[in-house]
Amino acid sequence: MTGAPTPPVAPPVPAYRRRGRWEHVATRSYGTTVHRVVPDSGPALYVKATTSADETDPRFHPVAEAAALRWLRERGFPVARVVEVGRDDEWSWLVTEELPGVPASGPWRADQVDAVLDAVAGVAAALHRLPVARCPFDRRLAVTLPACRRAVELGTVDLDDLDERHEGWTGAQLLAELAATPVPPEDLVVCHGDLGLDNVLLDPDTLAPTGLLDAGRLGVADRWTDLSILLRDLAEAGWCDPAGFTARYGLSDVDSAKDSFYRLMDEFI
Repeated sequence: MTGAPTPPVAPPVPAYRRRGRWEHVATRSYGTTVHRVVPDSGPALYVKATTSADETDPRFHPVAEAAALRWLRERGFPVARVVEVGRDDEWSWLVTEELPGVPASGPWRADQVDAVLDAVAGVAAALHRLPVARCPFDRRLAVTLPACRRAVELGTVDLDDLDERHEGWTGAQLLAELAATPVPPEDLVVCHGDLGLDNVLLDPDTLAPTGLLDAGRLGVADRWTDLSILLRDLAEAGWCDPAGFTARYGLSDVDSAKDSFYRLMDEFI
């Protein structure tokens, strides 16, 4: 007879442990935990914590994500207000206020899908219009290609969460495909870096954007860093063809080579 499942471990975060009810939201494949804290008064909070404080790990580093959130917030983007960044001997964490809205991934009624697509395309376009020269975060290929190789060396590639065409592959196989793929010239913009539908929040009534989540990969990169992730999510949802979405975003066609290249790059993170 087996016992009850062990509940997810919450980080210490003593100042918030005393502030209300903790609800486990998720434990990422790489160990980061997410908890929602409902205090006796004031807005709900999210505590995102990791036992890894490696500043070179792109998957989650509290200090880096806090800096990205503050930078976007200063420029008028709807991101969470940073409440605290902290660490002790075991954990490091980021505490933010909860944002309103529901994920753009839905579900939505058929008559809402066009407005959702317009809202998501508008968020991406607005982000990509930010001045590259004023962005302090670098996600160019000179940074990210070595990071892909390092991820394979460290064994941090999530091989259980690969695209269908890469299912069952090893990190070495992914790296070999990346090495064999021509590197396209970069069209640099300010990218979110993980712009999936789950990371865009919309008002459920007006469908206006209300939030951007998980901004830890923010930085100057090719626009297809974001577009490839969005097209992947849209294909899975079956909402529209790639050209239909890129037209809403403001491109006349789909760059298939870049789409494939940056989807491959995303496998390493």
